[in-house]
Amino acid sequence: MIASTGDSVSPGIPVVLPEGVEIGTGLYNGKNGVIASFTGKLEINDGILNLIPDRPQVNIPKIGDIFIGQVNRLNAKTAEIKILHVEDTDSGHRDVPALYQFADIYITEFVDRFVPSAGDTMRVRDIIRAKIISSDPIIKASTKGDKRLGVLHSLCPACGLDLMISDKKPDFNVTCSRCDYTGYRILSSDYGKGFTSESDNQISKLNRQGERWSAAADSMLGHDGARPYLSPMADFRRGGTHKKPETTKARRDGSSNNRQQRKMHSTNCTLCGVKAEVPFVPTPGKPIRCRDCMSKVKEGKASKDELSKEREILMDARTKASEAAGIKLFVASLDYEVAEDELNTLFSQFGKIKDLHLALDRETGKSKGFAFVTFENIKDGKKAISKLKNKELNGRKISVQESRQDSSRNRKNRTRK
Repeated sequence: MIASTGDSVSPGIPVVLPEGVEIGTGLYNGKNGVIASFTGKLEINDGILNLIPDRPQVNIPKIGDIFIGQVNRLNAKTAEIKILHVEDTDSGHRDVPALYQFADIYITEFVDRFVPSAGDTMRVRDIIRAKIISSDPIIKASTKGDKRLGVLHSLCPACGLDLMISDKKPDFNVTCSRCDYTGYRILSSDYGKGFTSESDNQISKLNRQGERWSAAADSMLGHDGARPYLSPMADFRRGGTHKKPETTKARRDGSSNNRQQRKMHSTNCTLCGVKAEVPFVPTPGKPIRCRDCMSKVKEGKASKDELSKEREILMDARTKASEAAGIKLFVASLDYEVAEDELNTLFSQFGKIKDLHLALDRETGKSKGFAFVTFENIKDGKKAISKLKNKELNGRKISVQESRQDSSRNRKNRTRK
C-alpha cells in the first residue's frame, strides 16, 4: 500500500510524492522512497507535503484553563487540589503530566467572604471545578468569579454518604440524609448534576458571597486551625463536631513543655532612638536598628552625623556594661597550701570582691595552684594587678593578670608560631 495526499498513515507506510512538491514535517526520504514517521494525515500546503499528527496535544494546564480536580490535602491556609481533567482543550482525556498534577487554592481565592481556614469550604475527596490563575513557580487556582466554579460533589465526613443541598440553616448549605451532619461548601452551580449540566443560579446563591457568617456557623469555623491539623482519616471519622486534642492545642498555642514561647525584649534603635522589640536579649554595645534604619544603612542613605552619634552611643553602652560586669583576674603559681580565705584577705584590700574561686582537684580536693578573682570595679582590679605583680605568697611568686576567654586559644596560636 502506498499512501497519497489526504490519506491517514501510520509509521513506516510509503508515501507518494507528487511532482513539484517538497517533503515537509513528519516524512523521511530514505533509499526506498518517502515514508511516514508517525501516525497522521497527509496534507499539501504551499507546495510542501506535511504529515499532520492526529494524536492529542500534551495536556499541560495554562492560565485561564478550567479544570476538574479532587481535594487532596487541606493545610491551614491552602487546599491542595489534584488536577483530574482540563476542560475545553484539544488534548482530549489525556492524563496531566506529573509536574502539573497539583494546584493550590489560597483562602482568599475560595469565595468573596471571610474564610479563616481551607477546611471551612471543602474537604478531602471533594470533587471541584476551578480556574488556573497562575502557573509559575507553582500552579495556583481559584473558585471565585464564576458560578460554575466550586464543589461539584462531596461526601459526608462522618459517614461517607453523598451530601445533599439544603437551605434550612443559614450558612449550612449541605446536609447528610443519614446522620445529623450539616456543613458549608463553596457550591458550584452544577453541584450534584454532573460536569456538563445546565447551571443553576439558585445553588450559587447558597454560597452567600459578601455576607457575614451567622453565629452558629462562626462557632464552627476553623479560627484556631481546628480542621487542618487532623489527618484525612481522622477528619472523616470525627466529622465537623469534635473537640481539639489538648496535646495539639498546647503545641499550637506555644504552651507545650517541649517548645518555649518566644519572649520579646524592649530596646531602643541605636540610630534613631525609636522604641522597638526584639526576640533576643540585646547585647550592650552592639547596634540594634529598626527596619527603617536598617534599610537606610543598607542603601547608604545614613548620614555621617547619624553614624557618628550611633558610635558614641555604642561606646558609652560598652563602657557601662564593662563597668557593671567588673573585671576578672587570673591568679597562677600559687602554693598548693594556700586557702581561699588567704586569697580573699590579700585581694580585698584593693576593693570589693564580687567572686573568688580557687580551683580544686575533684578527686583529691587539693588546690591546683591557680584561682580566679572578680572585682566589682575595674579600677580596683587594675590596681591589684599592678600591686601584686611578682608578690611572694608562702614563699612563691604569684602571677596576676586579667583573665580573658580566648587566652587558651591565643596560647595555642603563640605556641604554633
